[in-house]
Amino acid sequence: MKSFTGKTLSWECANGVIELNLHREPCNEIGLATLEELEQFAGALESESKGIAALIVYSSLSAGFSAGADLRELYRRSQPLRTTERIAGVRDFLQRIHRVLNTIDAAPMTTIAAVHGVTFGGGFELTLACDLIIADKMARFCFPELRLGLIPGFGGIPRLKRDLGNGVVRDLLLTGRSFNAAKAQAIGLVSQVTAEGETLRAARATAAQIQKFDRETAIVAKRFIKPIPYEDLRREIEIFCELFSRPAVEAGLKKFVESTDTMPYLP
Repeated sequence: MKSFTGKTLSWECANGVIELNLHREPCNEIGLATLEELEQFAGALESESKGIAALIVYSSLSAGFSAGADLRELYRRSQPLRTTERIAGVRDFLQRIHRVLNTIDAAPMTTIAAVHGVTFGGGFELTLACDLIIADKMARFCFPELRLGLIPGFGGIPRLKRDLGNGVVRDLLLTGRSFNAAKAQAIGLVSQVTAEGETLRAARATAAQIQKFDRETAIVAKRFIKPIPYEDLRREIEIFCELFSRPAVEAGLKKFVESTDTMPYLP
C-alpha cells in the first residue's frame, strides 16, 4: 500500500502495519476535504490490504483526536439552498462517510484507534469503527449533537449499541455529557489507558503483538465477533436527515458558527 500525504491526513505502510495520521487544524474537523481523502484511503485499503496485519488511526495534533463533523462548513454550504437541496447534500455526505467507516469496520486487518484529548461526535464515531481503542488519560468521549437538535450521523449509535448496549448509548446521547478515559475503560469502550502522549507507542506495541498470530484465524474471528449493523446504520441516516430539516437545528448551527469561543465544541 503506497504512502500518501494530503492536506488533512496522511498514511504510510511498513512491516505489515498501516498508520493513518489525522492532521487537519485545529482539531481534525471532518468536512469535504477530509472526507475526500478518507475516501482515497478507504479505496486503497480495499484494494491493497494483502499482507497487512494492523491499522493504527491517530492524530498528530495537540488538541486531540477529532472534534467531529465540520459544522461551520456544513452551515455555510447549506445556507443558500432550499430545504430539499440541503437535505440531499447532507444525505450524500452521510452516505459517503458511512461507506468509508463501513470499509474500516469490515477491514480484514485489526484496526486500532489511538486517541487523546477531544474525541467528540464524528471523531468518536470513527473510533467506534475500529476494533480496539487505546486512549491516554486525558482523552474525553462525547456525542454533543443533542445540543444542536441532532443525533450522531456517522454510525455512532448502531456501533455503540453493538459494542456496549443501550444503557451507555442513552447516557451519551440523551445527556450530551462526556466520558473520560477511566470511565470509558470501566464500561468497556476503551481497551487500554496510557499515560499522556503514550497512545501511539502503545498502539504500535499492540500491532506488534497482533502480528504474531495467524492472519486467516484473526480475520475469521473478527467477522464472527464484530457484525456490522447495516440496517441500523441506514436508519440512522434517515433519522438524521429528518431532524436536519427542523428550524431548531438551523438555529443551533447558526449559534455555533457565530460563537467567538476558540473551541466552542468543548464541554
